[in-house]
Amino acid sequence: MPEIIDDKSEHCIPFILDRIQHHRKQHEANGETPPPFFVGLNGVQGAGKTTLVTTLCKTLSSQPHNLPTVVLSIDDLYLPHDQQEQLAKSHPTNPLVQHRGQPSTHDIKLGTALFSSLQNRETNLKIPVYDKSAFNGSGDRQDESTWPVINAPGQATVDVIIFEGWCVGFRALSDEEVEQKWRAAKAEFDAKGDAYQGRLGKLELESVMFVNQKLREYDHLTDQFDAFMQIDAEDTQFVYAWRREQEAALRASKGKGMTDEQVVNFVNGYYPAYELYTKNLREGIYKGQKGRQLRLVVDRDRRVKEVVVT
Repeated sequence: MPEIIDDKSEHCIPFILDRIQHHRKQHEANGETPPPFFVGLNGVQGAGKTTLVTTLCKTLSSQPHNLPTVVLSIDDLYLPHDQQEQLAKSHPTNPLVQHRGQPSTHDIKLGTALFSSLQNRETNLKIPVYDKSAFNGSGDRQDESTWPVINAPGQATVDVIIFEGWCVGFRALSDEEVEQKWRAAKAEFDAKGDAYQGRLGKLELESVMFVNQKLREYDHLTDQFDAFMQIDAEDTQFVYAWRREQEAALRASKGKGMTDEQVVNFVNGYYPAYELYTKNLREGIYKGQKGRQLRLVVDRDRRVKEVVVT
């Protein structure tokens, strides 16, 4: 298994500090107290997000920066188990919503309320936690009594929020764009058969349209980002190998983890979204605004090969 080299933080820290400085100057010029700073972080599964955010949180919170930082994951906003089951049953022919993962399987109202509370620096704020092991791996939200508390008396009030996840920053396409991409993928699948590497062309258009429609609600979160970072793979197919390596490490250390076949089936459920939304993500989520997005292109060993600011 290739070692994960965290050479990403050396690019991310200066970028974040520069954007925070800009953020503060902008609000102070308007006579306002600068609100907390939100950073969105996107990366395909296994690209090294967890390693990176751990380093970022520790570095920003420590001297000389002394910026109290919290890391949030979109995974902790998954629907509770009963609501996920209800979603699956109400759309029985849509394979994209039969388990957690795709846009539509997150609680955006909870996320929006959480972001608002963070913006307002509310005290004794509880951060939701999702247990992926519950219900034999189907997952469920942990009881609220177990959620960690931030901004409590005696704690430093959070100044920086890093919100990470595989679909963080994705923006919905128009119906016409979705249909165009789907038709192109389906034509490729029809032509190549078993040699076709994608997943989009194997789905029904109605299933894809449903997820795209739900993704529009995610703008309530995306629009709060003061800056955005993307760990982008040279080849999105790397996600299959990266996820296999993660699960192999879990089996070795904890005695449990997905088999290679289970990994393929798992990643297949996410892959259509990469096919639909990666291009626009690379071009930038801030239309007409320069300098707010950092894109790190990594190779098979997760090493940074290219740095792009858009």
